[in-house]
Amino acid sequence: MKNSIAERIADFLVAYPPFSDLSFDELTQVAMDIRVINLEKNKVLFQINDPLHDCFYVVASGVINLSVIADAEETLLNKCVAGDILGLRPFFAKNNYMMTAKAREESVVYAIPITTFRPFVVNNYAVLEFLLQSFASTATRTSTGNPKGKLINDTVQYIDSQTEIQFFQSLDYNKKPLLSAPTAIVQNVAQLMTDNLSGCVIIHEGNRPVGIVTDADLRTKVATGRFYITTLVHNIMSSPVITVPENLSLAEAQLFMLRHNVTHLCVTADGSDKTEIKGVISEHDLIAAQANNPGVLIKEIKRASNPDDLRHLREKLADFIRISIDKKIPLSHIDNIAGEVNMAIIKRAVDLAILDFGSPPARFAWLSIGSQGRKEQLLLSDQDSFLVFENVAADKHRDVKDYFLKLSKRVVTTLEFTGYPLCPYGHMASNAVWCKSLDDWKKQYDEWMNTPGNKTDEGYGIFFDYEIAFGEIQIEEALTENIYKNTKKNKKFFAFLGTEALRKPPPLSFFKQFNVEEEGEHKDLFDIKNRGILQYVDAARVLILSHEIKGINNTFSRFKQLAIDEPKYADIYVSAAEAFLQLLKFRTIDGLKNGTDGQYISLEDLSKADKERLKNCFLPLKDLEEIIKNKFQLTYFS
Repeated sequence: MKNSIAERIADFLVAYPPFSDLSFDELTQVAMDIRVINLEKNKVLFQINDPLHDCFYVVASGVINLSVIADAEETLLNKCVAGDILGLRPFFAKNNYMMTAKAREESVVYAIPITTFRPFVVNNYAVLEFLLQSFASTATRTSTGNPKGKLINDTVQYIDSQTEIQFFQSLDYNKKPLLSAPTAIVQNVAQLMTDNLSGCVIIHEGNRPVGIVTDADLRTKVATGRFYITTLVHNIMSSPVITVPENLSLAEAQLFMLRHNVTHLCVTADGSDKTEIKGVISEHDLIAAQANNPGVLIKEIKRASNPDDLRHLREKLADFIRISIDKKIPLSHIDNIAGEVNMAIIKRAVDLAILDFGSPPARFAWLSIGSQGRKEQLLLSDQDSFLVFENVAADKHRDVKDYFLKLSKRVVTTLEFTGYPLCPYGHMASNAVWCKSLDDWKKQYDEWMNTPGNKTDEGYGIFFDYEIAFGEIQIEEALTENIYKNTKKNKKFFAFLGTEALRKPPPLSFFKQFNVEEEGEHKDLFDIKNRGILQYVDAARVLILSHEIKGINNTFSRFKQLAIDEPKYADIYVSAAEAFLQLLKFRTIDGLKNGTDGQYISLEDLSKADKERLKNCFLPLKDLEEIIKNKFQLTYFS
């Protein structure tokens, strides 16, 4: 007999990963055990230090906020909407929750029992791969043209966690492990381990692993008297040994150990037990790695006591970016990590200024815009920001604004010293024009959006790419609500923004040759920022605003989300996302190589293949142009 409720749940789940990798029959089987939970507004699903539940969750409708306690204050990490997965901690860990999940509005969530779903993780590589990769992600939406959800990390606590950082951080391990033949005597193997201060020996045949002996095996099998010390080692070894490929990351290693309940992993040439042994990873290696990753860098930033410290730590980030690119870590993930570190530096710069000037006279929010706001700042490009303070009585307004201008000037100066140049257009909170009350900011956005092109600030589009770096999230949310109130049926605004997106200088000539600078200090160089990167930035911005999609500022992520919302153009948006990342990579590599911001690149330094690759980055632009023209009826503008 059919279960209509289970089938309806299966119909919902199939649209989101990793459930989209299961058959409908398998999903129906899972759905039979799912509990439907109705949450009223502000109802807590789980909170920090709660014992782990026996299930994880998928949002069916509504919004669930994830928050943590950091520096004695509650910090909102993310908003989970329909299709988003949360509460995976009991799948992989044993200690209590380290986040709080609370309904922002009336919501429905599906509770999926761990015991029901675990077999599908073990038996379906695509499901396992999604969980392994997404387990580290704090908020990333991904798509290859099909609807995708997001998996919210709740492994450890907020900035102190580094799960995404850990996932992509490569892992150092013992590349000269102790080896023994299966016919060796246990006593001799134990002596070998003692002499070398090693916790394990790999048992091999022809340099291919057949088992492993650890301290635990000696304690539980030999010290207890179950086996004599004169027995052959193959009698006490654990077999098969869990094998993994080279270049394993920290988080991947953690998850393999958790999944298989082991303390050691054998590294082989291809990750199987059929190829030669390359090394061994122990729990100790994981502990040692914890102290040497960008997550620790964020901790150090939070403790920085002066601009000199911040400058030094920003230089460490540059080293991390350089190493990550060399190791071919996906640029989208380097972006995410660098974005978090940059935001931590900005936050600490504000902290230090407040320590000097005293407590603020009103609540406020420091918002980063431009590449910082989009978390696309891999190089030391200029800083862009604005400050919003809460509405205060008229007689207090001047004094409050004076305080925040003084504060902003200190922060901007600190960031400049740290390595972020001043914005040449003055788009910084230290500018009185960009430091004002919430009501004044609402009026500013009203003017931009309702009378576009009329006395507008040049390049004001970047003010729609903001990310809160410090302060009250409620102020940011109030500003966002005002913006999206103005987007409704605002054809004039979108026509203007769409036209501006199409006015960027073309990257290629009619004959498909690169348009380089014809004069000035950058003569014969290619402006990859204005002729390439910003083409995609502007297109993604106007399109995402037209869909009224909030909270996604990153250009790559915007295109990925557009692919979900407009499936008929999914291929174009996915191609645009990949092209954008490739352009960002060209710029970053050139900037790191030459110690610049990478805006102007020398084509002579590129191989023929790289030049073709660069040209291919511009192929989606024509399709994007047509989408924008049709969507906003801009034929007469062009």
